[in-house]
Amino acid sequence: MKRCVSHVIFVSLVLLTLALTSGCSLVKQENQDDGDINQASEKTEASGESPNFPQSISPNQPIVRPDAVPEDLGVIWESWSYLLRDYVDPTQLKGEEFSERAIRAMLTVLGDPQTSYLSPSILQGSFQDVFRGNFEGIGAHVNMNRQGKLVIISPIPGGPAEKAGIKPGDIILEADGENLEGLSLLEAVSKIRGPKGSTVKLLVKHLGALDPVLIEIIRDKIPLISVHLRSQPGDRFAHIRISQFYPNTPDALKDMVLKAIEDGSEGIILDLRNNDGGTLDSVINIASLFLRKNDDLVLYVEKGDGSRTNWQVRHELTIADEIPLVMLINERSASSSEVLAGALQDHERATIIGEISFGKGSVNILRPLSNGGGLYITIAHWHTPNGRQIHGKGITPDIEITHRDSREKDVLQLQAAINELERILDSS
Repeated sequence: MKRCVSHVIFVSLVLLTLALTSGCSLVKQENQDDGDINQASEKTEASGESPNFPQSISPNQPIVRPDAVPEDLGVIWESWSYLLRDYVDPTQLKGEEFSERAIRAMLTVLGDPQTSYLSPSILQGSFQDVFRGNFEGIGAHVNMNRQGKLVIISPIPGGPAEKAGIKPGDIILEADGENLEGLSLLEAVSKIRGPKGSTVKLLVKHLGALDPVLIEIIRDKIPLISVHLRSQPGDRFAHIRISQFYPNTPDALKDMVLKAIEDGSEGIILDLRNNDGGTLDSVINIASLFLRKNDDLVLYVEKGDGSRTNWQVRHELTIADEIPLVMLINERSASSSEVLAGALQDHERATIIGEISFGKGSVNILRPLSNGGGLYITIAHWHTPNGRQIHGKGITPDIEITHRDSREKDVLQLQAAINELERILDSS
């Protein structure tokens, strides 16, 4: 039996419940016994009750659960079978649509926005251009928050989203009039992305605003530059921002760090604020640039069965294991950013300054389904070298600095980083 059958029948239970509570009466189908309808009429007349309170009627032909259906899913199979046998309009029983809605319904029970269903249309689309150095869209890093809302982590500098007024913390409610609530991250992103020159209208709720606003954005080609020098060459401290972890990020960062040291920088500020992550291999390489020869782990991954996989420091990549280092994080620093912060903090290689990070530390795999779609499943959680779980907890900074005004907060955090580097150098 195909795997999609068990998914299809799940939603049927929900639909049947809705039908019963709304007071639907029985109507004869070609394969339904006259006795069922007569019995329903007799019970209603005898009791004098309104048809809005349906009576329980046992079928003349009982539903038999196939062996392939697990016993604990038997009631779902029964519900689906009754719909096929009894429902008034069988043309509405479209298996493909029922399957997708059933899968989504099952996943909501988990309460895990990282475990999601991807429809065939999404998997047929391509996101691989992201790893080739550019893509076409609005130019913004996004993630799903714990309430299942699509949140802007940061607009890409100079991109269409930033020019249109999109800001970190904005919530995208709709794209071209379509509600994004309930969609997986990739599905929501697919509604927003599009070819250069095309337009998308986003319903956006700015952080702290009462009412959403409609923002029209013309999509463009977005170059993916992930490493940015915020200080001037020759400054005492090099302020380097990493906006995302792409496959080419470690090489770009390595070149920038070496150039900063060559220009006389005495310390480095790694700015990972509003960085929502990227590839794990990239962050392993970046951590290895700074960790010392006695540091062994960058992180480890633990699955539900307790099995563990260690990700070791790649010491052959180390170039800056002695220069004083400070890292900036905030509440929108997520995933790979938290791996890097946790590793440098546990090994006492960097002082972490800012806010408690997002808390996204899960490992996910994509399992293909027989309908051409896929199931994106959380299979493990990341832990820092000292055993701290990242998922749902985040990284707590050594020096916590926050402020109601986002611009003032950014300034205060950067100044704290400068002060910390000066303290380190003065005490050495």
